[in-house]
Amino acid sequence: MNKKIAILASGNGTNAENIIRYFRSRGTAEVSLVLTNRPTAYVLQRAASLGVPAFSFTRDEWADGRPILDVLQAHGVDFVVLAGFLARVPDNVLHAYPGRMVNIHPSLLPKFGGKGMYGDRVHQAVLEAGETESGITIHYTNEHYDEGAVICQYRCPVLPGDTPESLAQRVHTLEYEHYPRVVEELVLALG
Repeated sequence: MNKKIAILASGNGTNAENIIRYFRSRGTAEVSLVLTNRPTAYVLQRAASLGVPAFSFTRDEWADGRPILDVLQAHGVDFVVLAGFLARVPDNVLHAYPGRMVNIHPSLLPKFGGKGMYGDRVHQAVLEAGETESGITIHYTNEHYDEGAVICQYRCPVLPGDTPESLAQRVHTLEYEHYPRVVEELVLALG
């Protein structure tokens, strides 16, 4: 029986949609659930259009964690994928999925990570620092923003004249290419 994956996302949901479509085409696992901390997140519409159950939780529910954990367990989720998720994962949820919860960050951690570092904020910081390369980091999730053990990193150049938007395009290309595949490898390794 295929492993079941839940995706946690806070925004537009392009990575979530990419991962859902990837696993549908592969048949190696199933994205069975999408959870968000924002009731207006577009990821809810993406999930609905793809027929994936999706739930939104209040700030208090996220802080408590129990309602999230109840939904994850009710859906038999084996593995949790953060894809543009901007809230801290409650400890009780983290501890229920040791070594089975991953995140993606749009820089080469440990640089340009931590609370408040997401999206164009990261790309702007990379440009302001004069970096010559950027990329993505896929890492395990722990109690601290962007500090879990690194699984892998993929790099792209920072080009003269880059803007946060142009750099973001190259970073998104890396995300779409590598994140689903790395998640698949990790899920299949669960046995």
